[in-house]
Amino acid sequence: MKCKQTITLLLLLCFATTAAVAQKETLDLTTYTILKGWKKEAKGNVVQFLKEDKGTGAYCAITLYKSINGSDDPRKNFDGAWESLIKTLVKVTDDPQLQDPTKENDWTLLSGSATFESEGAKGVVILATVTGYQKMINLVIITNSNVFEKEITTFTESMSFKKPVTTAAKKNVPPTKPITDIPAPKTSSFTFTTTNFDDGWVSTIKEDWVEVTKGNIKVLLHFPNKKADAYNSVLKEGDYTAWNTLVAPRYSDLKNFAWRTIQSWQSISFVEADATENATGKTVHIVLFKKHYSNGSGRYLEFVADSKAAYEAEFGPYHNTEFDWDKTENMQYRNKFSTAPNDIIGKWSTTDYASVSYYYVNTGGLAGTTATSTADEFTFLPGDNYKSQHSGASGMVGNMKFSNQEYKGKSTVTNWNIVLTNRFKGASEKYDSYFEAVKGGRVLILKDRLNTVYTLVKKS
Repeated sequence: MKCKQTITLLLLLCFATTAAVAQKETLDLTTYTILKGWKKEAKGNVVQFLKEDKGTGAYCAITLYKSINGSDDPRKNFDGAWESLIKTLVKVTDDPQLQDPTKENDWTLLSGSATFESEGAKGVVILATVTGYQKMINLVIITNSNVFEKEITTFTESMSFKKPVTTAAKKNVPPTKPITDIPAPKTSSFTFTTTNFDDGWVSTIKEDWVEVTKGNIKVLLHFPNKKADAYNSVLKEGDYTAWNTLVAPRYSDLKNFAWRTIQSWQSISFVEADATENATGKTVHIVLFKKHYSNGSGRYLEFVADSKAAYEAEFGPYHNTEFDWDKTENMQYRNKFSTAPNDIIGKWSTTDYASVSYYYVNTGGLAGTTATSTADEFTFLPGDNYKSQHSGASGMVGNMKFSNQEYKGKSTVTNWNIVLTNRFKGASEKYDSYFEAVKGGRVLILKDRLNTVYTLVKKS
């Protein structure tokens, strides 16, 4: 990262264009230069550099976090980190002042800052979030003086980021195209309600969850539940509510109950117990798990095994860190079912909106707000015909520019793909496609060759 000058303790962070020659270290995907004369603390997932001038009371803390799973949207990642990370570290009263994003080598950096006050002393907190490859890396700087500017610059200029290795991670991720699809019973309005994955797991749609089974282990992917998913600032209370709502009614003779949740900026809910399963009379081991993703996409997963040992043999033992839960959390992505031509007939749509406010550094006054909104609608008609409309608005509020595109043509639907003719410049477009089950219906997922994902809800 190459830094510009500080303005009232406001750092404008961007990517490095020069290389430092000092001693280097690496934390996960990030390489950086060690700050000499600073106290260093490292705890596996985090490295922190601290410096304090006891004579003047000036201090600075630079904290670098290991990469975690994130969305492809830099603003969503930044906002999630600000809410879940920054607001737990210091008390800020204003929204962050954002800097223009910068991009290099498929990584995008978005940074922002805000002032805070602690026991009458004021300071500034800076968050830099780096987004790429569905990962995010966070850097937090907290200081009450600009005397550390040169050293902060040295550190941020030295940072570089490498592409994550995907081969090892992919072994735990459900395949995009399962090998077998089992037609639904005649009582279903959709063609497929069961999916066989090539690693032995089988997903089946139930009334309140998707049930994923292999051998004697089953995982219930609970559908969104208003009571269980309601925000609770006390994580333990939220997990107990989820347990009592989603799990407890189906079991009796509870033993060895343990709440082992890990509180972090993307917390891990983990509640386990032994109990008697009312439906079968069997004694089973239960784990209620949720990864609280910054974009809100996490789901409660209920693991049911013959014993604690059987659960750990498949998913590994509990560990007191928010990282390395890939196999467990990736089970939620097995809510995936094939499409068929008759299943998609109708109108499907999605909308999205985002805005950014800008402030003058010297006065703090509002400099204006930019906003972007999009709406996409696909209508699939009998006879393999389709039409779609894509509209958007972007720019400074009060002077926005609008766009609108319409397409018509033929659709070809196979189990895991949809091909639409007469798209951009008359070319055909192939989409990866599947249904995600929700209570009482389905959501249609389309992903194009640019990895743009449409999450579509049926309107009619």
